Amino acid sequence: MAINYNLSKVYALSDNDPEFVNEILTLFVTEVPEDLLQIKEGIKKKDHKHAYAYAHKIKPTLDLMGLNVAFEEILQIEAWTKSEGKKKDIKETFKSVKTQVKEAIKEIKKDFDL
Repeated sequence: MAINYNLSKVYALSDNDPEFVNEILTLFVTEVPEDLLQIKEGIKKKDHKHAYAYAHKIKPTLDLMGLNVAFEEILQIEAWTKSEGKKKDIKETFKSVKTQVKEAIKEIKKDFDL
């Protein structure tokens, strides 16, 4: 019922092609959790470049999926990596992104029978 995500950009991009929409959703559900693990690993190891690479990778996806708050927070994570901040400064922001993605995935799987 699309509480945690908004597919208007996906439908616009796909010209309302249900197969294309399904592909985008499948990629989101399968790849983004893996990318989040990589960001978490980068934060944990204070490997700012690693965390940045994966934050940068999922940024357009969060925007496309209408996860506006998570998108803003991933921008904060990118800024944190550039300034090479302390772990404690970004942990809560990362946790928030992870929770939002998890909720969206749960909902998408239910809504689209993935």
